Amino acid sequence: MVDSSDSVSIDMETLSLGGKEFLVRTCHGCVSVSVYGDQDKPALITYPDLALNHMSCFQGLFFCQEACSLLLHNFCIYHISPPGHELGAAASSPDDPVLSVDDLADQIAEILNYFGLGSVMCMGVTAGAYVLTLFAMKYRQRVLGLILISPLCQAPSWTEWLCNKVICNLLYYYGMCGVVKEFLLKRYFSKEARGSAQVPESDIVQACRRLLDERQSLNVWRFLDALNGRPDISEGLRKLNCRSLIFVGENSPFHTEALHMTSKLDRRYSALVEVQACGSMVTEEQPHAMLIPMEYFLMGYGMYRPPKLSVSPRSPLSPLCISPELLSPESMGLKLKPIKTRIPVEV
Repeated sequence: MVDSSDSVSIDMETLSLGGKEFLVRTCHGCVSVSVYGDQDKPALITYPDLALNHMSCFQGLFFCQEACSLLLHNFCIYHISPPGHELGAAASSPDDPVLSVDDLADQIAEILNYFGLGSVMCMGVTAGAYVLTLFAMKYRQRVLGLILISPLCQAPSWTEWLCNKVICNLLYYYGMCGVVKEFLLKRYFSKEARGSAQVPESDIVQACRRLLDERQSLNVWRFLDALNGRPDISEGLRKLNCRSLIFVGENSPFHTEALHMTSKLDRRYSALVEVQACGSMVTEEQPHAMLIPMEYFLMGYGMYRPPKLSVSPRSPLSPLCISPELLSPESMGLKLKPIKTRIPVEV
């Protein structure tokens, strides 16, 4: 059904949560937004990493009962897909102008306007984390807080720039070939998850590999080209008006970048969580490691999880599982110090 703003709304039933998909027309093209939950609640917007959408980047986190309950109890979720990354997206024309990261950040502001949203909570992974951070810097009054997973904030190094150029050329001329897929999987997952000659790939890596086959290579090329031209935003981070919670996998290729970003943020309003034995995509590889820090982060905003889950002695959100040092009240409502966390493997 098309309305007067030329935006398309399609009812969908996905993840058994009941969601709607909107195609929102902006000054820089159409953007797919999948909405889950009660739209009268505060908004949490998500933005995935390169070549991913919410199904391949946030599914693990939202499939966790505790995380899903915590987030949907407090928020309506607006999953924003990078242009051309939504399910069933058509290939863009090579003649279409390539958007910059500033254009992508401006698209988010237009999406918020379309839904009538004021200030929102943001959650992004790597490239998506950069776009949301840039959005927070350009539209400071519209961001309540940032939850960033393996984020970027610096311009590409010469090595990254050259590597990205090679991948762009492969995408343009050969599509989503084996070399590109291996490059992306190394970007997302730890070596343990990717397996070896002796150890098979984990289920999440196999699923991601299949989903990458569905991506339109020209659309991925356009997003990667925009990221390869990103400016360094490090010096503006301390001026952010919102609180920030950063997760990074210990084995992420962006681990050093996340540490650099943490050093540039105001320590009174930011916290770092390093997740052991994990790559960049903590949301998929070790989503349970995010639960305790997220809960205490959100408590600083007066948000909480439904009490019915607190009776479970095995709940990852049990207060007994968190260091007393994290419970000291401070500017975030509760003090979050840099910690390392590992999810125990059940035998």
